[in-house]
Amino acid sequence: MRKERLIVPVLAVLALAWAVAQTLSGLLFERQLARAVKELQLRGELTVRRSDVEHGWLTSHGVLHLSPLFGDAWHLDLVYRARHGVLSTALDGTLRPHAPESGEAALGDARIAPPEWNARFSPYTETLDATLELAPIVFHQQGRTLTLQGGRVAIHGGIGDWQLRARLSAVRLDDGETSLKAGPVVLESRYAYTQPALHFNQNDRLRIQDLAWRSPELAFDAAQIVLQTRTVLDAEELRLKGKLDLGEIHSADEVLLSGGVVAELSRLDADALRRLLAILRRETAHGHIAEDGKDSAIELNRVLRSLLADSPRLDILDADLDSPMLGLSLTGEGVLVFDARDFESLDPLALNTALERAEWRERLDGDFLWQDLPPVIALWLGLPLDTRELQVDVVSGRARINGRPLPPALEHWQ
Repeated sequence: MRKERLIVPVLAVLALAWAVAQTLSGLLFERQLARAVKELQLRGELTVRRSDVEHGWLTSHGVLHLSPLFGDAWHLDLVYRARHGVLSTALDGTLRPHAPESGEAALGDARIAPPEWNARFSPYTETLDATLELAPIVFHQQGRTLTLQGGRVAIHGGIGDWQLRARLSAVRLDDGETSLKAGPVVLESRYAYTQPALHFNQNDRLRIQDLAWRSPELAFDAAQIVLQTRTVLDAEELRLKGKLDLGEIHSADEVLLSGGVVAELSRLDADALRRLLAILRRETAHGHIAEDGKDSAIELNRVLRSLLADSPRLDILDADLDSPMLGLSLTGEGVLVFDARDFESLDPLALNTALERAEWRERLDGDFLWQDLPPVIALWLGLPLDTRELQVDVVSGRARINGRPLPPALEHWQ
């Protein structure tokens, strides 16, 4: 009898513990989702909002709307349904892409079903594992046809550290007699940041296994093109380093081009970049620039100039290209620096005018060294045939080759 009396309170305690854990799971999911939305917005590349949100004890649902910060090139609706469990939350939903009104998508003669995704979120470790399966799709716009032969996207991680792996089986773009086919295409990315996304480190690796270009003027095939980039935003600057490996590009059964390039862009002011993103988010939220536009333009110009305050530089760390078909090769390195002194006279918003572009060009200084110069290039530039190095100097936006002015044939490049 005594044991029987204990059954009811024990069951009550278990039911209460389950209810508390169930409630906590839902609350933690909602908190993490809200944080993820906020940090996507802070990244500065997307406009993110939620609609049709309903928080439930056992389930919840809603729609995430994602679009670029400016323009209407695309718009994604991420529909989600969450089933909260004691230890984890199971999610699923659909991805509804919206193209510009001038576009038209078709999958054979059938109506396209939105891609489906599913995920599992652990509220106590704050980690998410999600997958998205892409079915074949054909997209038509302004006489062009884009064909995707299906793919898969996988995301893993949590707040502060995300990893993505996307694989497209094949992509084909047709425009009249011109076509471009690529695939499989694989993107691997890792994005780590401090909250609230003030500093970040992003590593990306894009691999195109096969690439084929066809047009009346040119046809070529390539294999194993790899682009690796690393983007770092710290307390002082934004740095972007990239490495492009072309593998071998073939045309007419010969090697048209092989090799690669390593370059780095640095000394973009970090605080100015964060202010710029804040301004862009604010103006986007308003839906338009202030009525007179003058104050917003002045503020935007000021921040854009501040972005260049540390004299940004572009370093060509290594260039190693070879073209057996043309009998040419290029091995060299170089640097190009923007002079930011007295930058108050610059007007970034007037770069569409020839006068303003000329003033910006005058602030460029740098040099590039081309080693083992092919004789045919020396001949074309009017240099002695035994010239082994080509030194290109840029002073106030004007280039000189081995101390000489550019040949008349190259003057238009100034």
